[in-house]
Amino acid sequence: DTPSEELITDIHQAITTFEQTLITLAKGDPDRPLLLPNKKDIRLSLQNIQQTWLQQNKPYINEILAEADQEKAALLLKKYNEYLKIFVADIDALVVMVEKSQAQATGLLRNFQTGLVSLAFFGTILLISLFMRIVITPVQRLKKGLDKMGQGDFSVRLPVTSNDEFGDLAGGFNHMVKQLQEIYATLEQRIRTKTNTLEMKSQELSALYNTASFLNTSTSTEILCDGVLGKMVTLFGAEAGVIRLVDHKGKGVPIIACHGVSEDFLAEENQLQCGECLCGDTANGEAAVSYNVSDQLVSEKTCKREGFEGVVSVPVKARERVIGVFNLFFHQPRILPPSEVRLLETVCQHLGAAIENQHFVDREKEMAVSEERNLLAQELHDSIAQSLAFLNIQTQLLQDGLRKGQAEQVDKTLIQIKEGIQESYDDVRELLVHFRTRIEHDDIDVAIRDALEKFEGQTGIETHYEFEGNVLTLQPEIILQFLHILHECLSNIRKHSKATQVDVQLSHGRECQLIIHDNGIGFDNTKDAGETHVGLRIMKERTHRIDGALTIDSSPEEGTTICLTLPLATNVIAKDVAQL
Repeated sequence: DTPSEELITDIHQAITTFEQTLITLAKGDPDRPLLLPNKKDIRLSLQNIQQTWLQQNKPYINEILAEADQEKAALLLKKYNEYLKIFVADIDALVVMVEKSQAQATGLLRNFQTGLVSLAFFGTILLISLFMRIVITPVQRLKKGLDKMGQGDFSVRLPVTSNDEFGDLAGGFNHMVKQLQEIYATLEQRIRTKTNTLEMKSQELSALYNTASFLNTSTSTEILCDGVLGKMVTLFGAEAGVIRLVDHKGKGVPIIACHGVSEDFLAEENQLQCGECLCGDTANGEAAVSYNVSDQLVSEKTCKREGFEGVVSVPVKARERVIGVFNLFFHQPRILPPSEVRLLETVCQHLGAAIENQHFVDREKEMAVSEERNLLAQELHDSIAQSLAFLNIQTQLLQDGLRKGQAEQVDKTLIQIKEGIQESYDDVRELLVHFRTRIEHDDIDVAIRDALEKFEGQTGIETHYEFEGNVLTLQPEIILQFLHILHECLSNIRKHSKATQVDVQLSHGRECQLIIHDNGIGFDNTKDAGETHVGLRIMKERTHRIDGALTIDSSPEEGTTICLTLPLATNVIAKDVAQL
């Protein structure tokens, strides 16, 4: 039968699909994915199938479809079936080749997967073994070592089996345990040594404290040196000791304090000069030294005769200047360690400073006494000496009147002599009171009240006193100068002012102020007032001593006002502030 149009269409569509399949097989399809194995025989087989299709099978199909004669078409179809069997056989062969290739690839893949699984398995076992050997085992050893060390076994050591980080860790552990073993082995000795060191430090600090306290309470150079020497002889367990001070010429170093030495030793060593033996070298500025007598090239004859084998010589300094030598003596050979020598040097520095301060105090006392003597001499000259000169003149006038028989002149002169004697007596008594002034308390308010009470009782001049402000505490020297100035003012009032009332006011705010006013005849402050100016000059000198200021306001017939001002910042301490 003649094929229908529908069949022809299906055949052409099948041809197109088959050709597309051949193209897909040749090029591959990544979307499916589809790709023939890249083998030569498979590629040749595919090319052969493509050529057979294009050159033989497809032309036969087209010829059969185009043949109108049924018989010829049947013959062509019969012949095409023979060709088709061969073509299908070629396709089957290609499929078999592809299947074999895929089977081979699948086998290889399976073998590869099996190998990978085996490799992963054995690799895991190897890694676990290496991890155990490289990490776990060293960590376990370290843990065991730490446990033993925690139990007090410091003999444990870790084997160093590698040069990696764990080897370094094991080496560090062994070094640490070794150090701890040495520390614990000598711990008792270390504690004993440290305890002894602390005890020595405590003794040194105690000695320094006691020495400093003693130096702050002593009042003479001899007491200072004797006390410090006794403390150091006891502290160092010495059999004897001396302290020498350089004389004023700077050549000799006589002994000022001694302990445990004989009279012969003192007699000979008192003649020691600077530069003689090691002690004399120390006086010349050499450093402190501790030595044994038998080791010295220079023979220490005096020390040997006294039986001393160990000697310490330390300079006593004040303001970087050697003022003496401190010596300790031992019957047995002994050289002090540097720490003990430093302690003695520190003590000698304190001693030197105390001696220097004592010298300053002595000089200040001498200067104060000298100044008071000068003031006393000046006041004696300005008062008693002038009165005596006046009496001498009156005596000469009395002799002249007696010789001439002038009775009236004699009586007048006798009255003047009597008045002069009384005035001299009053001056002497006033000076005695003035220079016997003592500070019985530190309250200047009470001291002024006492002085005014005595003045009023002796002269009959009325006094009025007023105090403003809080209770003050002044330095003793300032109170003394205040009272001296007050006495001088009262003396001038008694002798020259003809006053009947004296007003005294003491006040303080930012400064301490003493105001003395009388209602006497006054004087011209711009002119020389004779004896009055002598007293004023003395008051100004005393004011200058305490860094104060003195002002005088006086006019004839209007009385006199004297004001003494003292800054509080440097010289006064208010009690209410001191109690805070």
